[in-house]
Amino acid sequence: MNIELLPLTGVRSVEGEAGDFTVHLTQAPRYIDPEKCIACGECSRKCPSKVSNDFNAGLDKRKAVHILYDQTVPLKYAIDAEHCIYLQKGKCGNCAKVCPADAVNFADTPREFSVRVGSVVLAPGIRTFDPSAFDSYAYSRIPDVITSLEYERLLSASGPCQGHVLRPSDGTEPKRIAWLQCVGSRGNNKCDNDYCSNVCCMYALKQSLVTADHAHGEGHDQAIFFMDVRAHNKSFEQYYNQAMDKGVRILRARPHSFLPGEENRGVRVGYVNEAGEPLSEDFDMVVLSVGLEAPAEAKQLAETFDIKLDHWNFALTDPFDPVATSRKGVYVCGGFQEPKDIPRSVMEASAAASAATAGLTKGRGTRTAEREVPAAVDVLGEPPRIGVFVCSCGINISSVIDVQDVADYARTLPGVVHVENNMFSCSQDTQVAIAEVIRKHRLNRVVVAACTPRTHEPLFRETLEAAGLNKYLFAMANIRNHGSWVHATDPKGATRKARDQVRMAVASARHLAPLKEVTLGVTPSALVVGGGVAGMTAALGIAEQGFAVHLVERETELGGNARMLRVTQGRFETAPYLASLEKAVRGHAGITLHAGTTVADVEGFVGNFVTRLDSGTELRHGAIVLATGGVGLKPEGMYRYGEHPRIMTHQQIDAGFMDGSVDPKALQSVVFIQCVGSREPGRPYCSRVCCTHTVESALHIKRTNPDARVVVLYRDMRTYGQRELLYKEAREAGVIFSRFSLDHRPVVDVVNGTITVTFRDHVLQQDLTVEADLLGLASAIVAPDVNGLAQMVKATLSDEGWYVEAHSKLRPVDFVTDGMFMAGLGHYPKPLEESVTQARAAVSRVTTVLSRTEMTLAGTVATINKAKCVGCAVCWNVCPYNAISPDEKGFAEVNEALCKGCGLCAAACRSGAPDLRGFTTSDIMAQVSAMLG
Repeated sequence: MNIELLPLTGVRSVEGEAGDFTVHLTQAPRYIDPEKCIACGECSRKCPSKVSNDFNAGLDKRKAVHILYDQTVPLKYAIDAEHCIYLQKGKCGNCAKVCPADAVNFADTPREFSVRVGSVVLAPGIRTFDPSAFDSYAYSRIPDVITSLEYERLLSASGPCQGHVLRPSDGTEPKRIAWLQCVGSRGNNKCDNDYCSNVCCMYALKQSLVTADHAHGEGHDQAIFFMDVRAHNKSFEQYYNQAMDKGVRILRARPHSFLPGEENRGVRVGYVNEAGEPLSEDFDMVVLSVGLEAPAEAKQLAETFDIKLDHWNFALTDPFDPVATSRKGVYVCGGFQEPKDIPRSVMEASAAASAATAGLTKGRGTRTAEREVPAAVDVLGEPPRIGVFVCSCGINISSVIDVQDVADYARTLPGVVHVENNMFSCSQDTQVAIAEVIRKHRLNRVVVAACTPRTHEPLFRETLEAAGLNKYLFAMANIRNHGSWVHATDPKGATRKARDQVRMAVASARHLAPLKEVTLGVTPSALVVGGGVAGMTAALGIAEQGFAVHLVERETELGGNARMLRVTQGRFETAPYLASLEKAVRGHAGITLHAGTTVADVEGFVGNFVTRLDSGTELRHGAIVLATGGVGLKPEGMYRYGEHPRIMTHQQIDAGFMDGSVDPKALQSVVFIQCVGSREPGRPYCSRVCCTHTVESALHIKRTNPDARVVVLYRDMRTYGQRELLYKEAREAGVIFSRFSLDHRPVVDVVNGTITVTFRDHVLQQDLTVEADLLGLASAIVAPDVNGLAQMVKATLSDEGWYVEAHSKLRPVDFVTDGMFMAGLGHYPKPLEESVTQARAAVSRVTTVLSRTEMTLAGTVATINKAKCVGCAVCWNVCPYNAISPDEKGFAEVNEALCKGCGLCAAACRSGAPDLRGFTTSDIMAQVSAMLG
């Protein structure tokens, strides 16, 4: 299916139904005729107007005349009418005067047109809370009180301070900065947003850490005023600990007053600490961590598409179908569903794509436009003409490394004919500029000194292809990860090292040769390992896309952990949904179920995997989804677990609620203890679901038995997003919440069959003892032992045993190994609705593989010099991909389809017979010589 970008376009109305919508659109005037525009850029260079000039607007430095990225009319310019001096005041008109193509047309009018589509995905985004109307925050009164979004612009290299933070009142560098959390979230007193905005805690921690890393001199202080630190996602708890280790102060307090400092510079913050003592501190700046709200156009969008909204104006969805709106054929993703971070937004986007295309399989490929790539120029025999592009990467690199010095140095290196320093080399406009430079200067090698090739090398290689150059004539120097990040305290040393890295990359580039890629067919079926909710959802989704699926489950019944889950999001019963999902899976003709069996061996590569089950069955498939689930920790030796039948984990309590063995009506006193086995040195992560699960259980007890005493002992209540409403309801229902620290854990005793729990009350600052006839332990979710499976499929595991994604934000469901994807608890603990979302995202990624008729494999593979090979077998014994085997004469032979270019064979062979295309021995030695030189 083809992508057609329609910028400057709004929706007027919608007709039809799922499978056949007619969407009526209006495209705003461009004021520059795309047929005449030659994209010379003269209009933008001579434009005196900026999109914004004031501090509070965020200081986007884009001109009023700018490039409009539109695939239908590539790289043409357009005029932003709102900021154009001529269109607003009838003056200026510089762009029309300087345009050599006479393309500017101020009389341009809106264009109305319609498109027919089978389904619709709504992703209008979110907006930040505006604190200006609330005097208590002093945002409108004190210049040094700013929002987190404005502070983000101050940190940005493209912002008003070029990444070096200066406070608004006097332009000096602030030394003491405070962040105030939950501004516009988790409360009804100052706004109607009683939900948690999900991202604020982590962006405040990030901003404080970045500020600390770039602070100069002594006396710097970063403080965060918070209610609960909600570091609940993968690796977030470690990031939270890192911030505290670096000296960021985490203050559990809610400031009550903000007063201007002397001469209206700085801010005096008044607050009460946990001991009840009134305190005040002077800060140079205060940053308001503003929450997220539904977009301003939410109501109009909902009316146009006839979908329902919740009372906050977010799209109303069902946890068992998280991307489907109330209207069939209309889907939603991102912040319009509820506030969320980037990885979840990316997952939801993929999930929405799979849901939106499930009913359109008959039309797959009928409107696809093939990407046209110019034939590569033959550069064999030409002397090297190397272009070097040094990236500032905002402040990521330039705040430590003198990038201009590195660029100047690159100009002195042999073979280099062109050098540039770019602010963001990976940006779309810079990519276009690089392609133009390659053509203009006839470059036949390209070196980019920027960040990691792991994420950005494919992008730059595409740019080379677009410029007519073989994409393997490219080298990358990672001066961010290997330079500015690890040598942040030694700018001169980092700059010297960056010079060395660029010199080595240039030396390598001189030895590069064009490579060819192997093309192979694709087996249009998938293997899904794991028959829980995530696995079944993935299998059903892939089958609905029209592909055969093999679903492997080690147990004889399906459902996984969901069989032990009573409800999700407080009121949605799991059992009926699970039964319906299992029925659909078992009844789908495209799904072959292999229950009571496990994977014995996996061979092959993307598009062509071969899997053998322990039953002896051999399966051939083009993609793999691992949905192997998680395990609830049995907290042996903790809180007297196992010494009394009424000391139970949350899963056991849920099971008791469902089978009647735990009757809420019979309970008089219940205690829950959170973070049992989580957020500790052995498991330094948050299990995400425990706080919400406990609140759901507490509410179930109070709804059934209002007189029961329910006490929840917690460290931070992490009922993120709209789960905050459950936490609020529990407090209103009389559930008692008391916080504890690792230094003062609750103490559980069992005496004469009676359970007692002693804990330090954080308000009274004294110990209290409560008898309990039920003690619930919110035990950690731990990763199952999947080491054997991970080794078979070359999947990477974290220290805690979770699957490691290729990139946490850009590729959150992909493994590094092509053709392999993950879903559910095996990736990291998550609630049921997020497991469903990730499974559907995996469906989308699988479809990108199986919908192809052939796969192109990388050209960086091993090759064997038969004249040097002695058939010693070392290379095929060390190859982890079984890509090397003996030929009929006993000499080594490479299967290029299996080879991943790891280079182990080249390193192991004593005869020097193997070599790695793109990383040849002469190439490596050239880099070594350059380093020594």
